[in-house]
Amino acid sequence: MGTADSINPDASLWHWLAFDLRRYRQARKQSVTEVGRIMGVARTSVSNFEAMRRRPDVDHLKRLDATWRTGGHFLRLLTFARLNHDPNWFKEHLFYEARAYMLRVFEPLVIPGLLQTEDYARTVLMAEDAEDIAADLQVRFARQEILNRKNPPRVHVLLDEGVIDRQVGGPGIMRDQLAHLLTISEPGGPVTLRVVPRSAGYHRGLMGAFKIMTCDPEGDIAYTEAAEGGRLVLDGAGVKRFVVRFDEIGADALSRSASRELIKRVMEEIG
Repeated sequence: MGTADSINPDASLWHWLAFDLRRYRQARKQSVTEVGRIMGVARTSVSNFEAMRRRPDVDHLKRLDATWRTGGHFLRLLTFARLNHDPNWFKEHLFYEARAYMLRVFEPLVIPGLLQTEDYARTVLMAEDAEDIAADLQVRFARQEILNRKNPPRVHVLLDEGVIDRQVGGPGIMRDQLAHLLTISEPGGPVTLRVVPRSAGYHRGLMGAFKIMTCDPEGDIAYTEAAEGGRLVLDGAGVKRFVVRFDEIGADALSRSASRELIKRVMEEIG
């Protein structure tokens, strides 16, 4: 997330939106306080919008377009920015993840990065032909520090059964990874782990991995993963669909204790 002076309107539609917010305001010789009154937010929010530390929502920009008579310029930029792929989405999602007080994570294919051991993570990165594995591992384990802080977020994880019995990196690496899952999800800790068994058949999680990050003051923000990048979902209606999807997947999942027993059985089968 940048500062206003580093915003490049040619980089993405989000950059263009932030750039024009500042440019239009300065052209009208208005302060961030004055624009905040128009948008219905604090002056610090306007500064954050212009620096891309936060993103305005539909109501904010509707008020601005109406007052400045832009012909819907800012709302139009927001609409297309939300539809477009942004190469900075993964980096921005890390910004929200680090601030979240609750995370809901579903993964149908691999152990989520927040819960990976070093050997498991290295295997995944090597398979993805990562350019700098050491640097990527450093980022991954820096992310995991949120689980060790004084007030860690509540983390609710749903895994498809295929995640725990697919051997990534060989028996030893997988056994250590499963042991780590059992340790990190012990009762009383910040992580709740549940598994959706194969007996559930088709379920709504099989369409792909996603995460819901609950932050203050933004509320729920969703991130959905895909090959070659992911997508942030910031609009309320879009995020609610992911919340519903997570709840429906959870309805098919085993209990916490039954999930732990399943992981133990898989570890025994690995030998």
